[in-house]
Amino acid sequence: MIDMFISKKIDDKEVLSSYINGNESALNVLIDRHRSRIFGFIISKVKNVEVAEDIFQDAFIKVINTIKKGKYNEQGKFIVWVMTITHNLIMDYFRKQKKRRFIKPTNDFNVFDVLGNGELNIEQKIVKEQILSQIKLLKDELPIEQRKILEMRYYSKMSFKEISENCNISINTALGRMRYAIINLRKIIQKKGVSIN
Repeated sequence: MIDMFISKKIDDKEVLSSYINGNESALNVLIDRHRSRIFGFIISKVKNVEVAEDIFQDAFIKVINTIKKGKYNEQGKFIVWVMTITHNLIMDYFRKQKKRRFIKPTNDFNVFDVLGNGELNIEQKIVKEQILSQIKLLKDELPIEQRKILEMRYYSKMSFKEISENCNISINTALGRMRYAIINLRKIIQKKGVSIN
């Protein structure tokens, strides 16, 4: 029975109709047909294979439940419908992560600890991206030498060795300027009462 669906001439709508009419194996055809696209989309967002597999499974559980309850609307394309479900599950996943926090330099959490951390989980990477985009608005108030080092380090992702060679200064001088850039950014954040989020 599955062989008849393998031909690309049999579109999703027909395969789905067969599943709705009781051919359980037809769903496997749909899953196999779209697995790469859906899984690729998930992994591009969550960057974690195990999480991606869970979301992929949850998406098709939702598909099955919706169809079994007779709530599937056949007007749209099947893949578009599944991708919408998948997108919503990805959003749910990120919402279930720790609540988005307002980041201020405190004893418990420091903006610059996240910026300096090489090994970050998904949530921390998102936080880091948000911090960097906010800092872009503040860095112009730094002395030019400090601003240049900060831009090379965090936006161009250069090592301190590369920075020292590029600026014709010692690594210690580069590290010192970076240290002062961070100290001064903290002062700017506190002075302006900025919430980096």
